[in-house]
Amino acid sequence: MATSEQLAARIEQKLHQAIDRSCKPGAPPNLGKAMGYAVFPGGARIRPNLCLAVAASCGDDQPDLADAAAIGIELLHCASLIHDDLPCFDDAPIRRGKPTVHRAFGEPLAVLAGDALIVLAFEAMARQIMDAPARAAQLMRIIAGSVGMPFGIVAGQAWESESDAILADYQRAKTGSLFAAATEAGAVAAGGDSQLWRIVGERLGEAYQVADDIQDVVGDAALMGKPTGVDATYARPNMVAQQGLEGATRHLKQLVTDAVDSVPPCAGQSMLQQMILNESRRFAPPPSVVQAQKAGHDATSLA
Repeated sequence: MATSEQLAARIEQKLHQAIDRSCKPGAPPNLGKAMGYAVFPGGARIRPNLCLAVAASCGDDQPDLADAAAIGIELLHCASLIHDDLPCFDDAPIRRGKPTVHRAFGEPLAVLAGDALIVLAFEAMARQIMDAPARAAQLMRIIAGSVGMPFGIVAGQAWESESDAILADYQRAKTGSLFAAATEAGAVAAGGDSQLWRIVGERLGEAYQVADDIQDVVGDAALMGKPTGVDATYARPNMVAQQGLEGATRHLKQLVTDAVDSVPPCAGQSMLQQMILNESRRFAPPPSVVQAQKAGHDATSLA
């Protein structure tokens, strides 16, 4: 079974190939630059890594199809970040430690770059239809559902414009849906049962969003490479606001446990479980930070 380093190398190679296809002579050069800027250097690539790890655990008998699903998911994620950072949403100045796409290239090119990455994601998957038509069609259905209406990341973004957003619905759509697609798509690409794997992605995605809620309250913007305090500024649903820091932290730990326990029996079960634990340590705020924030809050309350 491939190592995590080998899976990461596969993802980067395929992403570069996809972006290079969009930057041929005759195409608008600045739009191509904006697309590449949004994708490289990437973050943790947790979604495509998860997709390929599940595919590997299910046999990975169609690696080109698994690669297409993985990079399609990552391109869609990068597109969502571009749009999420726009002035009409978060108006974020930084992402991944550098100026956001609209700050670096202007708002018009940022909108177009996000749109182009969405199309490129589905083009990557469409290229595999001739080799594995049934699986590719199922992949496109799963991944399209994870980004559109009624329960995809577009719906998650739309909940921010609703006055009565339900936290669970918001988090399930905005973050959980693409994680669920990653595990389902990895299984489908290798001929596995997608439904056996959906719960793993849902739980891990929800854990990631709860961790993000906590980081938005207690995190260090310089270390995170993006602004903090955004949810409070825009009065958006946030687990810490609803359940307190301790409650949110407990919920995060339970979600990680549930994700680990949900990995179905397979050749790579222990590897996947360890991967989830490793990722949770990376994206969750250190216990010392949470305790320091709680101590500060308690001192303020007693003053």
